[in-house]
Amino acid sequence: MQLPKAEEQLMEILWKQEKALMKELILAYPDPKPATTTIATLLKRMQDKDFVDYVQVGRSREYFPLVRKKDYFAKQVNGMIKNFFNDSASQFASFFTQETDLTEQELEDLKKLIDKQLKDKKS
Repeated sequence: MQLPKAEEQLMEILWKQEKALMKELILAYPDPKPATTTIATLLKRMQDKDFVDYVQVGRSREYFPLVRKKDYFAKQVNGMIKNFFNDSASQFASFFTQETDLTEQELEDLKKLIDKQLKDKKS
């Protein structure tokens, strides 16, 4: 499931902080900061989607992510490959390497990553 932009932005803050009270979440936003009610609404929606939960700390709630950032983005990339590249990682890689302005060093780094994955799969 892909989150709307506002919820994804809040998840980014939670992933970075690992756990946070409402006031800490609001402070982490750039100016102009959203209203407390806006953040509370986003958190409730995200809780309903099983992306976040909280523990009661005195009269406050300490929120934490239930979904790891790596898992969320892996699912998004896999969905994009399926929807836009006919479920072909090769088509995605071809598009990515041709249509982005990668430096020679970045391409070499990608090659090393692929070579390592090939080696690991053979072992």
